[in-house]
Amino acid sequence: MKASHVRKLIKPIDSAYSEMFSGRVYRVGRGAVSVRNHSGEARQTVIGVHGFLENHCYFTQAYESPTTQLILLTCSNYHIPVNGVTPETPEWEVAIKHVEATIEYDACILNQALQNLPTTENIRIHGHSRGGAVILEAVSQHPELFENVEIVLEAPVLPQAKLHALVTTLLEPVSHGMWPWLIRLINSAPSSAYGQTFFGKMNPRKKQLLSKMFSATQDHLTIVRNIENLMAWMSQTETSVFDHVRHGTFLIPQVDRILDRTAMLASARQSPTTMRIIETEAPSHFITLDSQEWIPGFETLPVIVQG
Repeated sequence: MKASHVRKLIKPIDSAYSEMFSGRVYRVGRGAVSVRNHSGEARQTVIGVHGFLENHCYFTQAYESPTTQLILLTCSNYHIPVNGVTPETPEWEVAIKHVEATIEYDACILNQALQNLPTTENIRIHGHSRGGAVILEAVSQHPELFENVEIVLEAPVLPQAKLHALVTTLLEPVSHGMWPWLIRLINSAPSSAYGQTFFGKMNPRKKQLLSKMFSATQDHLTIVRNIENLMAWMSQTETSVFDHVRHGTFLIPQVDRILDRTAMLASARQSPTTMRIIETEAPSHFITLDSQEWIPGFETLPVIVQG
């Protein structure tokens, strides 16, 4: 990448979205992990991994139960979307050797969170879109951590899958130097101009979270890196990565204009039979924001037999 392009791309993007948060926020490398306070005794732990250009608030309304310990990742070089909490550096943080803004780097953040933060034996990791790839990469890095973990892969980026043709057509002519210009253009256009095409039918929560997407990262370089790495990861990762997954669910939308639904399904079908594939009626890539009815209940968590 040309130095002049890199200079343009590393100009900071101001944070444009945050919500009140009660809990602790830990900085891990170039990312963060937030642990929400819960009022009841925790019966299950959920770790949420957000998608490309999203933030961890994607999961907060889906997991509001006072008995859920909710742990939320902020991927590397993304803004932490919380008000009123000062991030702290945990003593368990370990340096990450991968390039930041990659699936491999964010998988290391996830594995550090999984090793150090859950307080219950019933653990679910829920990843949306790029977050699905982060989970699978984390499993391949440390399969032993996932022996008794349930995973939910929602409209996920999967090995040997691909972007929707519409997205590919849009991205092909974009050179590195065009990104800052293109994002300014998108940010100045009313979201209704493109929202319906890519986001499907809108509702208040979707509007709230998706209208600020291009301010989610700390700079434009992260956007470019995320996309290039995501495409490389899909083409280079084999479906054998599923071999280490014990329990879980694929949530597939009825309509997806971000990722190629057919390729997503074909990849999911290479997974072990212990993985359920649920073809939802969700009208967009953002299944949880369309309706929480498709999120599996906790009675589906594996029963862990203590030796």
